[in-house]
Amino acid sequence: MAGTRAAIRYAKAVLSLATDKQVAEAINTDMVLIAKTLKDNQNLDEALKNAVVRSEAKKAILLQVFPDTHPMTIELFKVLDANKRLDIMDAIADKYTELFDIQNGKQSATVTTAVPLTKDIEIKVLTKIKELTNKAVTVKNIVDEDILGGFILRVGDIQYNASIASKLNKLKREFTTN
Repeated sequence: MAGTRAAIRYAKAVLSLATDKQVAEAINTDMVLIAKTLKDNQNLDEALKNAVVRSEAKKAILLQVFPDTHPMTIELFKVLDANKRLDIMDAIADKYTELFDIQNGKQSATVTTAVPLTKDIEIKVLTKIKELTNKAVTVKNIVDEDILGGFILRVGDIQYNASIASKLNKLKREFTTN
């Protein structure tokens, strides 16, 4: 929890500074790359989170893996190194991109389904969410076979659960109370 709060604070500070210096887009490109790389490379993520690995070594790893990043991103690495917070780099990158999208009027939606969305259904979901939010929307599909069927839609703080598992649980509760 504390790491999440710290990540939000760092992300807000970097976004504010990047916006003031008109480099928010370039920093966002870096943060998207960092987040994707850390998600795709479990060993790198574990090295950053490992308390045994010295902070200077973590910074050196980041500078080697991301040599072409914006100077402000490199400064962020240095600040995180000085504050011994390189372990939350993934959370900072995720939060920065989220805040950047909000600042630019973009909305992110997550659709959880039992099977992957087809392109046609994804376009329909995208169109409907655009109608409801009046914002540019990106849709992320998460496949979770435990929901059995239907979908769970999450846009910002709002969640709509139309999954079969949810409906079965509701029926089960009704039967046990009656």
